Amino acid sequence: MANMIMASSRSLIRTSTTSPSPAPSQKLPISNHITLPRVQLPLLKNLSLQIPIPNTNQTLKSLSVLAATSLALAPPSLAAEIEKAALFDFNLTLPIIMVEFLLLMVALDKVYFTPLGKFMDERDAAIREKLSGVKDTSEEVKQLEEQAVAVMKAARAEISAALNQMKKETQAEVEQKIAEGRKKVEVELQEALASLEQQKEETIKSLDSQITALSQEIVKKVLPTV
Repeated sequence: MANMIMASSRSLIRTSTTSPSPAPSQKLPISNHITLPRVQLPLLKNLSLQIPIPNTNQTLKSLSVLAATSLALAPPSLAAEIEKAALFDFNLTLPIIMVEFLLLMVALDKVYFTPLGKFMDERDAAIREKLSGVKDTSEEVKQLEEQAVAVMKAARAEISAALNQMKKETQAEVEQKIAEGRKKVEVELQEALASLEQQKEETIKSLDSQITALSQEIVKKVLPTV
């Protein structure tokens, strides 16, 4: 559209400066760049187009106004030809934008999306590895707990058997010592009884002799001598 506006403005300037009579209408060839025919504006016949251009913005505004006026006052056939040609008026802006978009996508894929996807994959793999390690560790802990329970059971059984054996041995030893003590006490008791019996017999014998002597003395004292 900018090319069309520039072409139309140039053609209007040439028309106003060179010839006052309108140029015959022609069919525009369909091409990438269309040159508008030289059309004299009836309202701008006596208008001098030597406008001072203070800056670029005013120039563009004046050119756009002139282009809009020329398009509005153009014949219907010319407007149709211009519209038809405008449909095929492709410039390099669209391909450049497409190429820039593709380059931007490739750059983002290389710089951002690929490292981000790689990082996400590595993080997922690390999380899965940690989870599998935790599962393996839990199984190992479970096995160790089962082994510890088995060892405790075996130790308790062994300790119980040892205690029973010690009880049996201690009881047998105590019974043996008690039997030995009883035998010793019985022997000592028999010896004491025998010694007491002997002392008793000796005491009785001594008493008998003393009784005989005393009885003789009593008889001698009581009975007069004959």
